[in-house]
Amino acid sequence: MPTNLFDLNGKAALVTGGATGIGKGIAKGLLDHGARVLIGSRRKKIVDQAVLDLTPKSDHDDPDPPVAGITLDVTQDHSVERACRKAVDLFGQLDILVNSAGIVARQPAFELTTKQFNDVHETHVTGTLRCCVAAGHIFREQHGGCIVNIASITSMADMIHIAAYAAAKCAVVGLTRSLANEWAKFGIRTNAIAPGFIPTDLNRTMIENTDRGRRILEHTPMARFGKVEEIAGAAVFFASPASSFVNGHTLVVDGGFLAVGITDTDSPWAAPVQEEVVAAAT
Repeated sequence: MPTNLFDLNGKAALVTGGATGIGKGIAKGLLDHGARVLIGSRRKKIVDQAVLDLTPKSDHDDPDPPVAGITLDVTQDHSVERACRKAVDLFGQLDILVNSAGIVARQPAFELTTKQFNDVHETHVTGTLRCCVAAGHIFREQHGGCIVNIASITSMADMIHIAAYAAAKCAVVGLTRSLANEWAKFGIRTNAIAPGFIPTDLNRTMIENTDRGRRILEHTPMARFGKVEEIAGAAVFFASPASSFVNGHTLVVDGGFLAVGITDTDSPWAAPVQEEVVAAAT
């Protein structure tokens, strides 16, 4: 085992959805720990900006920088295969895949169309599988590789009006377990992260300065939203030798949200609680 269990020097990663939000935060975390990273997203403009943001100033003129970008649509086989090939062409190898591409359909289930439902699943579930298989072929040949799928707190606890997203994220957890079970013999570890409530472009309007957001914070023992850097830490753990015997696991990073049953409240509508001291019978 290496002295630094979180050392990613000599490793190469592909991060889907890596130009914004959690994916971009994970890409930075991997870079900070020594990995070379190819980030992929559908819009070239934001990919180019993300590469610029993530490239250290000292590497701006480097002909072989540690981070590069590619336009990537996880719903298209050829796009996914091209991204995996580019990672190998750029870095000479591919060791880590992070599946962070995502979309959401926000509306009541009665109003949700089958097309919207299927579009969400095509990105989160089929897209994740598509990327896992493409990278998995490379990992199997070299008998080693790490997959990190991004699930969600909604894989375990529901939020209203995002039925398609919640169902898809539940499927990501099941897919993670299945691949971990099937591919360990090829030296491939497959794990998932279930972020709690992290403000990003995907959900910011739903949880910041809203009644829903207030209720989320009241239900979170740490009484705040998470940060993308805190999800990046979990991804670095899964990608590094520190987790060499961890496989098929979904790590929840939620500030204690799932641990809450009945807790203290400062809600203005709650009646004061009369504290009583009851002597235990002896």
